[in-house]
Amino acid sequence: MSIAVKVELGYEFEVKARASEVFAVLADVPTSASFYPKVEQLVDLGDGAYRWEMEKIGIGSLHLRTVYTSRYVSDAKAGSVVWSPVQGDGNALVSGSWKIKGQKKSTHVTLSVQGEISIPLPTVMQVVVTPLVEAEFEKMTEQYIDNLIERFGGEV
Repeated sequence: MSIAVKVELGYEFEVKARASEVFAVLADVPTSASFYPKVEQLVDLGDGAYRWEMEKIGIGSLHLRTVYTSRYVSDAKAGSVVWSPVQGDGNALVSGSWKIKGQKKSTHVTLSVQGEISIPLPTVMQVVVTPLVEAEFEKMTEQYIDNLIERFGGEV
């Protein structure tokens, strides 16, 4: 038995850095991933695919380690980085996108992330586990954004 927890997040922020600098960091998956908390290992599988192996997280006796693979496609002209899940590797499917738009003195950044994490627990645990997983995913993503904002010289 397992529980499927779906998470959908969206963020918009504006940083002081130029769009080309922001794109360079976000399009380089290992560099971008270095700002995400609790990444134990990022494995380059070639052809734009990366396996994310996260540190174990948990509360009490419940521990979860998320592993997933996504394929990344960057488009400098469009100012976008898009990733889609690679089936059959890990316990999660994660997709999303960065949209990067240069302004006169700043860069507007939009992040969209969708994920589905499979947790090997009885369905009776769904009510307890779902909000905990959602909260942890949101907390880590917000820390990631804060780290990126700091890297780009602050928010406008």
